[in-house]
Amino acid sequence: MSFIKLVLFLFFINAGCEKSKDVSTDALEKSTIPPSIRDRDFREDMRSFVIGLSEHAKEQNPDFSIIPQNGIELVTKSGTADGAPSKKYLEAIDANGQENLFYGYKRDNVATKPDVTEYNIDLLKVSQEFGNSIFVIDYCSSEAKIKDAYTQNYNLGFIPFVATQRDLTLIPPVPTKLNKLTSRDVSSLDDAENFLFILNYEDYNTKNELLNEIGDSNYDVVFLDMFFSDGTPFSKLDIEKLKTKPGGGQRLVICYMSIGEAEDYRYYWDNDWDKNEPVWLDEENKNWKGNFKVRYWEEEWQNIIYGNEDAYLDKILSTGFDGVYLDIIDAFEYFENYDE
Repeated sequence: MSFIKLVLFLFFINAGCEKSKDVSTDALEKSTIPPSIRDRDFREDMRSFVIGLSEHAKEQNPDFSIIPQNGIELVTKSGTADGAPSKKYLEAIDANGQENLFYGYKRDNVATKPDVTEYNIDLLKVSQEFGNSIFVIDYCSSEAKIKDAYTQNYNLGFIPFVATQRDLTLIPPVPTKLNKLTSRDVSSLDDAENFLFILNYEDYNTKNELLNEIGDSNYDVVFLDMFFSDGTPFSKLDIEKLKTKPGGGQRLVICYMSIGEAEDYRYYWDNDWDKNEPVWLDEENKNWKGNFKVRYWEEEWQNIIYGNEDAYLDKILSTGFDGVYLDIIDAFEYFENYDE
């Protein structure tokens, strides 16, 4: 379960949504798998979903970037690093995002277990060798660990961001020599050496205050949510302004979007679903009130995500973002772990 999704949940709580959540995101109550979906290949379903939305986005903007987060097992057909690459999936994406590669897997500022790190690196390298960029978010705050996280990621050719606070509310005060901030032009993910991930805007009084602070930074790529804390979406002009660094160099601006769970604080949520549950809506996350597992292979859910004027991805495209960062890609694990 994504820590980034936890940040967004807290972000919308502070915007006025009345809900509570246990911060643990490791376990969901299991249900008996329904016969109607028992024989599905849940990993291939997710690959197909990502491929479909990628094809749709790139028809409108060939340079639009598709970046799945976690669920790195999808890069091979077997889910292991020595398996045959899932070429169509790898061709559909432009990068992979990975949380907690070196720090934060169990607790912030604590090193991830070596076997977990090695497992993920081996799979990330499959994508990297296919030509995709690798964006890593580590969670640590001590000076030595911050330096270590940047160093290890750079040594692998990965693009790092070290979040000094889990809630992603601020631009971390990391020395420029570590995160390699410059005013140079960045026109593609391949050119990037650093990125900023900021999703929780509770510390900003206005949208312009947030935009000005991000605009004054020299990050090569900025990842942010489409909506400010009061629910107001960023405009095309807002995003266009963010694409220029203080010295005039260009950068990329990428939008966060969850596709493996439905969130009842999003614009697409219909309160009638509480009584008339759509076919794609699965059980509520017992540890995360207001977030619902979805049968992401269902056409009705996919239509909410892309393919029409009111769809989430289509709104992102029309707002002028350079790409999308896809969360809860690892939703296939939920269905694979149903009790038989």
